[in-house]
Amino acid sequence: MTTNESFPRVSAPEGRNGAAVPVRGLFETHVSVARLDPAVAFYRDVVGLELAALFEARRVAFFWIGGRGQSMLGVWEAGTAPNSMRVHLAFTCEPGDVVAAPDRLRALGVEPLGFDREPVDEPVVLAWMPAVSLYLNDLDGNLLEYLGMLPDKPRPDLGVVSYSQWQRRR
Repeated sequence: MTTNESFPRVSAPEGRNGAAVPVRGLFETHVSVARLDPAVAFYRDVVGLELAALFEARRVAFFWIGGRGQSMLGVWEAGTAPNSMRVHLAFTCEPGDVVAAPDRLRALGVEPLGFDREPVDEPVVLAWMPAVSLYLNDLDGNLLEYLGMLPDKPRPDLGVVSYSQWQRRR
């Protein structure tokens, strides 16, 4: 595994950790979708995000993540252009909610996925962090992830294991 120390330092004005502007988190990101209306329903009803604003003329919807003013997801209608882009978005969640997610997703008609996008019955643990993680695709093939940090000691030697395997190793 590569570490931060493996990369040369860039000279930057003084700030926290040498950064020009100390970053506390990610406020906003965007995803392109073929059709806005079904995407709004998916992100609202399946992912459970609060609709912040819908701009019909611009064909974009914004959702709050973690509550009003915390973080935001912009969902932009791009149509069916052949050069669409797929992205990966990871949502911070409570570990217990990630563990319970497979049954909840299936009840909504959504297939829960593992690290290699294979159908799973339980989340996986990214042992180097460690974090419990579960994936799903949105209607346009963007890869969404529910991720909950675990209080355990990192175990990079384990790689990616099922949640039940992680529990047995504790």
